[in-house]
Amino acid sequence: MAVYPVIMCGGAGTRLWPASTPAHPKQFLALTGEASMFQETVLRVAGVAGARQVVVVAGRGHGRLIAEQLAVLDVPAVVLLEPEARDSAPAMAAACAWIAGQDPDGVAVVVAADHHVPDPAAFRAAADQAVNAARAGHIVTLGIAPREASTAYGYISPGEAADGARKVAAFVEKPDAATARSYIDQGYLWNSGNFVVSAQVLLDELDAFAPEIARAARSAVEGSQAADGDAGLLGPAFRQAPKISIDYAVMEKTRRAAVLPVDFAWSDLGAWDAVHAAGAADDAGNVVQGQAVLVEAVGNLVRASQGTQVALVGVRDLAVVVEGGQVLVCDLAESQKVKAAVEAVKAKGRPARFASLAEAADWFDTWLRTSALPLWWTVGADHVAGGFREALSPEGRPVAAPRRSRVQTRQTFVYATAGLMGWEGPWRDAAWHGMTYFLDRYRRPDGLFRALVAESGEALDETAALYDQAFALLAMATLHEADPGHADLAGEGARLLAALQSLRHSQGGFRETGAHPFQANAHMHLLEAALAWMEAGGGPEWRALAEEIVELALARFIDPAGGFLREFFAADWSPASGEDGRLVEPGHQFEWAWLLTRWGRATGDARCAPAAKRLYAAGLRGIDPARGVAINALNDDFTPRDQAARLWPQTEWLKAAVILGKDPLPAATALAAYLAPAAWWDLMAPDGTFRPEPAPASSFYHILGACREITAARNLEQSF
Repeated sequence: MAVYPVIMCGGAGTRLWPASTPAHPKQFLALTGEASMFQETVLRVAGVAGARQVVVVAGRGHGRLIAEQLAVLDVPAVVLLEPEARDSAPAMAAACAWIAGQDPDGVAVVVAADHHVPDPAAFRAAADQAVNAARAGHIVTLGIAPREASTAYGYISPGEAADGARKVAAFVEKPDAATARSYIDQGYLWNSGNFVVSAQVLLDELDAFAPEIARAARSAVEGSQAADGDAGLLGPAFRQAPKISIDYAVMEKTRRAAVLPVDFAWSDLGAWDAVHAAGAADDAGNVVQGQAVLVEAVGNLVRASQGTQVALVGVRDLAVVVEGGQVLVCDLAESQKVKAAVEAVKAKGRPARFASLAEAADWFDTWLRTSALPLWWTVGADHVAGGFREALSPEGRPVAAPRRSRVQTRQTFVYATAGLMGWEGPWRDAAWHGMTYFLDRYRRPDGLFRALVAESGEALDETAALYDQAFALLAMATLHEADPGHADLAGEGARLLAALQSLRHSQGGFRETGAHPFQANAHMHLLEAALAWMEAGGGPEWRALAEEIVELALARFIDPAGGFLREFFAADWSPASGEDGRLVEPGHQFEWAWLLTRWGRATGDARCAPAAKRLYAAGLRGIDPARGVAINALNDDFTPRDQAARLWPQTEWLKAAVILGKDPLPAATALAAYLAPAAWWDLMAPDGTFRPEPAPASSFYHILGACREITAARNLEQSF
């Protein structure tokens, strides 16, 4: 039986704010030395006797970070990236499913990436002993001999001897101080959350007690795909696993639970007082990282980011942490309460719920003018090579990536619209920066525009998607309206419309490239572009195009019985077969409702108002009442299909609510939750947490449209 070290990289380390963030949580920080906690863990477990390849399970947003830190160590590892966090039971199940597929007799030594064990040799000796018990069929957890009556850990009551370990008599939750003292008196152990188990045994126990997890894990491993570097992204079946810890899923139910009492130093470094206790203190008991001056200061922890100077005078027992423009000062004895401060920081700057349309509009207007527009022009634009960047990190730094044409046109639209809204910043420079780059780098000989270029400007993908042409037309129309006479954008638009005729479909509408040639989405944005040209003074050809798409939507895209809009169709514009034809996106229900209302008001088409109301009602079927957000997708019977919630459906919900005279405050509150000073969060997981990944520039188009709609409604309201 070979041994496979498994490192679990979940957890956000909220109590170690501001150093630990969702994008760079504590396991990837150097808290007690030069190496990060993850790197220390890799080196510790790679030395376990009989160890084969290290297996790492982590969130998909941390794949690149893991690859970088592993490369420094030159330790090979299998990295399994979760499409979304589902807690420890599904993560362990996926690791064991992978191990069992390689080696049916393999034993997993499962450890957390963020635990501090200063004596690696003692850990390895304990792991060896636990492996022997695991080979006898036990699920062994390491129980730490308590150093103090801590209320920060769960406890284990050890029972009778079992193959070199002890049976588990009871697992108990984190106690209060008095109960913790009684546990120590009774010989209880700290629950370390580390496990040693045969991969097949764990899967068998999951089959017995949590079969949904076992099925999802096996399917996710079988359906994994290549991701960052050598990592594999677990298949979509992983999202179906119940979100539950291994303690609740298996350990509290199985008869195989065992504990190995160990007596080496251990800490999960769960708060700043633990970091202080684990650090190298000076003669006055101060632990310092970074540049700091301490005068008559005793027993403090100081962590100052590069370029920051900190001075402490006459204070004791404080944590002073400075990172990325954020500062924490707290009593070390109150370190567990930092999480509450983090929640308050997240909420600061916006109400939990807006009280009025005017309050919401004022908040979005301020955020747009003072934060988002300046940031994406100064940092989000490439002032050397030209054009706009694809994304910004959660800290507001540019992300290197090839450049899609839709980003250039959407950012052009954003800044041209900002000019129309009266923004006093350099909207004209920004808009033409995007448009000039787009016309120079993306034009094909046939008059259509390619999809992708490298950061250096070379063509990478010649595909001329209808979707991308629609955004080119939208950007041209909006900039033509905002800055007429600067260039012949009307001529550019006319030439592109003529070139689009090559994408015509014989049974009406247009064909899209790719796997779904007959779809509503690309037509939706083409309708938006045609309406923009109508508003910008374009000729009758734009009204004719808009009318054609509206007719197609009313006759084909919208289900006549249900009043909802489907996404994919057959060549005759009947619903596509199979699951493709059942897809219903709440965000698109709202977006089409907004567009049809605009068309109806512009032309007097009486069919549009009732159709828009039914679409809006269909979109509301996709609002998750627990989180108050519009989810990504439904089936055509309105059962949830994808319960994650991207940012853009919230913007379309808000736009539709405003234009239809519905209550906009729930949608405004939902959208505001995604917006941060540096950028925005793009995806909320079903558990309400945001995926820690770069903010895509393409989302700004959606946000700007929502801001424009609600501020216009405020201005109209205030004019009476």
